[in-house]
Amino acid sequence: MLGTNIKDAGWPGCGELDIMEYVGYDQEVVHANIHTTAFNHMAGTNKGDSIKVKKPYDQFHIYAMEWHKDKIDFFVDNEKYFTFEKPSDKVEEWPFNKPQFLIINLAIGGNWGGKQGIDDSLFPHRYYIDYIRYYKKNN
Repeated sequence: MLGTNIKDAGWPGCGELDIMEYVGYDQEVVHANIHTTAFNHMAGTNKGDSIKVKKPYDQFHIYAMEWHKDKIDFFVDNEKYFTFEKPSDKVEEWPFNKPQFLIINLAIGGNWGGKQGIDDSLFPHRYYIDYIRYYKKNN
């Protein structure tokens, strides 16, 4: 997810929430990450975690995020494995008081996913998504 103010704030100032990241060369690990001006991989201050998931490519799994006013929790199949607690009200640390939009992409290559090269024999490839749901808690 990216902040809807990305055109004004830029990245990572707009905030980024990675509900699920998967890197092909690390096949049984799923990652969750947040990116802000203060906390991001480019500055070496990344906040995130990972969890082992047996053969995540063989069946559907439920990747979830619960966004609260003071923390964000990340789950795989109802198991919470990462919590990012709001460190302060500084927008550099917590830009998540503004709306975000959802991005669904299959990224191939790059500094992380392409670090060990790309196996072109895997193409063409399919990317299956069963469903996406969004819920808003009533106050």
